[in-house]
Amino acid sequence: MRKLDWYILRKFLGTFFYAIGILIVITVVIDISEKLDDFVKSHLTVKQLIFEYYIGFIPHIAALLFPLFVFIAVIFFTSRLAYRSEIIAMLSAGISFRRMLRAYWVGGVMLCVMLWAGNRWVVPHADRIRDAFEDKYVNDIDESKQISNVHLRIDSFTYITMYIYDPIYKYASGFKLEKIRDQDMYYRLEAQNVRWDSTHKAWNTGPCVIRTFNGLQETARQLNDTSLKIPLVPEDLIQRSNITETLTTPELNAYIAREKLRGSEGINALYVEKYRRDASAVAVVILTLIGVAIASRKVRGGSGLHLAIGIVIGSAYIVVLQFSYTFSVKGNLSPFVAVWLPNLLFGAVAFALLRRAPK
Repeated sequence: MRKLDWYILRKFLGTFFYAIGILIVITVVIDISEKLDDFVKSHLTVKQLIFEYYIGFIPHIAALLFPLFVFIAVIFFTSRLAYRSEIIAMLSAGISFRRMLRAYWVGGVMLCVMLWAGNRWVVPHADRIRDAFEDKYVNDIDESKQISNVHLRIDSFTYITMYIYDPIYKYASGFKLEKIRDQDMYYRLEAQNVRWDSTHKAWNTGPCVIRTFNGLQETARQLNDTSLKIPLVPEDLIQRSNITETLTTPELNAYIAREKLRGSEGINALYVEKYRRDASAVAVVILTLIGVAIASRKVRGGSGLHLAIGIVIGSAYIVVLQFSYTFSVKGNLSPFVAVWLPNLLFGAVAFALLRRAPK
């Protein structure tokens, strides 16, 4: 790293952090204006807002727009270098275009690693804080509301049915546990009620009937009560739809393994979230290279034209990304392909633009 590299790197990182800082301030102001009534109604102090909400909200919004603002920052400061003929001076001094890219590579990889670590550990913890606050003060979610007609598959061959579940008392009525192998039921337990025993981590039943099947033969026995140790806890019955966003990557891997064992639907969405955390970080490097390839050419429009082109390309990237996500979650497209396809396409665009960039 020479003086020139440090000069470009300082411009790169300085522009990016300034831009993302402005974005965060604007977003926080807009969010406060939207939720001000909820904050006042709940009598929240400034300290509570900062340490119970915005400490989680800021990492979430920063990670969401991180790649796009890296792209905009690269285009903005590189176009200014080109407009002031600094890039022409570098090339005229005998510095190759490839050599000039060294600082961009270093800056892109640094930000890539930052976003990768954030997506895997920091942002999930932040989302956990943000979701807990919004559920308590903004969304008015009633966790005491009873849940009816619960149907779950808890492993490869065990199915659970509950008529009514009360999350306050951790009590369910109309309980059935069925085990099915090769489309044949070989075990069935019916109980009028079950209750969660937090001490022994088990479900205790009231009077129940256990039936076992061996071909056409059926055996039934009645018990006053029994204890069931099954891979089901009360939290599984009231999980939010966005639970995956609040899990760190190791926790998400364990969650995926458990859901696969249960044969749950929507596994593709879990894999999309898992692969997205890595792919969005790599997108930082790809968008950095596209940005420098576009903005390094001196044109009459200056920064405005470069920014306009950058916004179009950034919008195209987001559209392709959303289409591929949808085809994976709703269709049969592989989650790995869906997440990495935009990076492959725009990686090819970056390679083509770099070949055509002024040398």
